[in-house]
Amino acid sequence: METRRLLRILATGLGTAGLLVSGCSGGGSAPSASATGSAVAEELRPYYTQKLRWRDCGVEGFQCTTMKAPLDYARPDGGDVDLAVARKKATGPGERIGSLLVNPGGPGGSAIGYLQGYAGIGYPAPVRARYDMVAVDPRGVARSEPVECLTGKEMDAYTQVDQTPDDPAETAALKEAYGAFAAGCEKRSGKILPHVSTVETARDMDILRGLLGDEKLHYVGASYGTFLGATYADLFPRRVGRLVLDGAMDPSLPAIDVNRDQTAGFETAFQSFAADCVQQRECPLGTASADAAARAMKKLFAELDAEPVPTGESRMLGESLATTGVIAAMYDEAAWPQLREAVAGAQEGDGSGLLALADSYYEREPDGTYANLMFANSAVNCLDLAPAFTGPEAVEEALPSFEKASPVFGRGFAWAALNCASWPVPATGEAHRIEAEGAGPVVVVGTTRDPATPYRWAQGLADQLSSGRLLTYEGDGHTAYGRGSDCVDTAINTYLLEGTPPEDGKKCS
Repeated sequence: METRRLLRILATGLGTAGLLVSGCSGGGSAPSASATGSAVAEELRPYYTQKLRWRDCGVEGFQCTTMKAPLDYARPDGGDVDLAVARKKATGPGERIGSLLVNPGGPGGSAIGYLQGYAGIGYPAPVRARYDMVAVDPRGVARSEPVECLTGKEMDAYTQVDQTPDDPAETAALKEAYGAFAAGCEKRSGKILPHVSTVETARDMDILRGLLGDEKLHYVGASYGTFLGATYADLFPRRVGRLVLDGAMDPSLPAIDVNRDQTAGFETAFQSFAADCVQQRECPLGTASADAAARAMKKLFAELDAEPVPTGESRMLGESLATTGVIAAMYDEAAWPQLREAVAGAQEGDGSGLLALADSYYEREPDGTYANLMFANSAVNCLDLAPAFTGPEAVEEALPSFEKASPVFGRGFAWAALNCASWPVPATGEAHRIEAEGAGPVVVVGTTRDPATPYRWAQGLADQLSSGRLLTYEGDGHTAYGRGSDCVDTAINTYLLEGTPPEDGKKCS
């Protein structure tokens, strides 16, 4: 599944380039005996007792360091992986509570980029006053031995492959593209590729918790970050502190259900956009009805599939990039005016607006390079769950259910779920319930019209967790914390600062 977040886009937009610039060495820190914990296996003790050496990041107010974790937890003596960590120390006033780890999701989003571009400066001041704000880029992501798969030019070609094949030749081309992507990952990142699972990253977080001197983990995870946080709670329930899981995933679902549910989620978000659009005087999809607007969008996709339009650069805008651009704008209703303008441009033969939205989604830079978001995304997802489909025939069989879930996006989302069929590393995870028996209260946040993590997932996770507390935001967009609801923000801030969770089932708008 490709779970992309508004918060990642927001952090990137605030500028996170040039991070982890080398600086002079700062003071070191070592964990206390109580934070390390007597339950740590002897072969892992060296990792829990290593010394962090903090240094200047080159970003005002932040410090950075590197920690080591076992490449393979089944063979801790088989080599290490180096993980990049950043923090912004508690500013005061008020007594320091501890460290607050943050993760923006993905999988593949840079937690350090999110910390330095948003959380460390944009989280509520009382929270930043009493917590050291901390992030670790997960293994295989950004600054932590990133998975690499394709060059910029290869990625440009990959993003333009037709994802709604109309004949056997186009189907073969799509399958070949997925195979080439997977082969590129194996060629460039074969060593780390088998060891980027969510379970391994959660175990890395426990090492960091110990190194920071915290007896319990305090954490805010968005989107995929909720699955990471829930996995941590499942592994270490007695070490759970204050956990906020915003835009929750449901770990009990197999890959085909995850993809189909997300397809329906984007349809819900599009219907909300369409209903708003038709109220606008210059809606490019008409002013008749939301259903008519959906038909107009499908018509535009079909036209771009038949004849791509120029963008002002060497790339043309075809159906695949146009669809990605529309999807990108579903994460935040604030992007709807930009989407209306971009759609109008495409209808008039100018694809630059939708291309810009697609590039933001793929984290493509103006110089043609890409962040490793999409590489890590596939690497983690294909390791965590068995493939949704094993071949084109299975996709064809499932197409009706996907198109029912979303007349606008269903066909493309179904074929996109074929990407793990060619993966060179067998999946090590499987769908399972997470109960985390023994953990303290865990706040699970769901948005009713969330495109990427449908509300029913938050309901499912909150129901599974033995101590889950469901907090509902009745609104649009992906995730809820820090997006304008005083009700949501107050509930979460109270929990983080006082340890008092909201009443289970609390609703905000």
